[in-house]
Amino acid sequence: MSRAWNAWSWETDPDSVRRDVAVAHERFTDSGRLSSRVRSVVGDSWRRSARHGVDPDRTLPRLEVTGPALDDQRDAHPLAATMPLLRRLLLEGAPGPQILAVGDVSGRLLWVEGDSGLRTRAEDMHFMAGANWHERSAGTNAPGVALALDHEVQVFASEHFSRGVQHWSCSAAPLHDPDTGGLLGVLDLTGGDHLASPQALALVRAAAAAAEMEIRARRLSGLLPTPRDPRAPARFRVLGRDQGLLEVDGRSVELSTRHSEILLLLTRHPRGLTGDALGVLLNERDASPVTIRAEMSRMRRLLGNDLLASRPYRLLRPVRTDLDEVREHLGKGDYRQAVNVYEGHVLPRSEAPGVVEERDELQAEVCEVLATHADPRTLLVWSEQPEWREDPRVLDAALRATDPGSPRHATLRVRLRRSGS
Repeated sequence: MSRAWNAWSWETDPDSVRRDVAVAHERFTDSGRLSSRVRSVVGDSWRRSARHGVDPDRTLPRLEVTGPALDDQRDAHPLAATMPLLRRLLLEGAPGPQILAVGDVSGRLLWVEGDSGLRTRAEDMHFMAGANWHERSAGTNAPGVALALDHEVQVFASEHFSRGVQHWSCSAAPLHDPDTGGLLGVLDLTGGDHLASPQALALVRAAAAAAEMEIRARRLSGLLPTPRDPRAPARFRVLGRDQGLLEVDGRSVELSTRHSEILLLLTRHPRGLTGDALGVLLNERDASPVTIRAEMSRMRRLLGNDLLASRPYRLLRPVRTDLDEVREHLGKGDYRQAVNVYEGHVLPRSEAPGVVEERDELQAEVCEVLATHADPRTLLVWSEQPEWREDPRVLDAALRATDPGSPRHATLRVRLRRSGS
């Protein structure tokens, strides 16, 4: 995944990151100057936290609701239906003590569950149900930043703005309505350093996708009310395709490479993008706002005015991608189906920076989850997919799961050697 959102990579020493950022935090709170050692997503959040008036030494999140009022809010929230699934995915059989928290759009935590010892300690900093952990209320923290940016993110130790939180690390992802695309709340794992690892963010992202799929399944079965927008979500396929295929209102439209890039990026940013922001994600040099406006006008003529909006550029109705489907299968543990849906890399010939990031993130997530959890047969099937046949991560995982005496083991060993690993 992109290092913009991950706290550190596997080859990084977390203790070094902690020390460097702690020094940078002292400098920032003393002088307002930011060090280049601080990730931009964290530095920007520190600035916003300061503008919101968060005191790094004194501010505690507000405890906004308790007792029966809290129970009523839980019962009425659509995320209540996802809690049994999230407990199974993130608490049962967890590799170490951790806290699962789920909050609403405002940042108010509705559920805080998990290791009792950790929860007792967390209550000292008001990390508890009913408290508001939005960035405006608590400063830089993973659920707060995830809500502010509508993107999964990690916050590690001294990256927290409030010093009282700097003994903790967390990974969080926003939760969306699977039919309307609207923001429903946030999912967070909080605890020790291991929850700032790349694997932790991949797990949270997959669990968020599974939770959204659970809401849709319950709606289809009549257990939850359907969303107000009666139109079925459009489906957009970009895996293994140089030109995306959009299926909407009973018709299929193959888009140009540039329009495919734009539509994919808009599905990743439900709140929308300015022309400048979209231009940077498409091409740092050539995609000017004027060029973007012209492309969006052509897309509206092709797709209709009920799909795309301006100021900012955004989608007016849900568009599901095959990326979402892969992540949902990973989140539910249906690893064989995830391999089947993954028909190739994301828009493989695209060089747009935002698309490259999406491509790399999905590849890393698939590798992380399958290599850790998939059964040997699925790993072998995975290693035979054309886009993965020469990937050393895949070959190594399949090799470790194969009987050393089998012919397949020898074949995999030769392919791994040829890959240069």
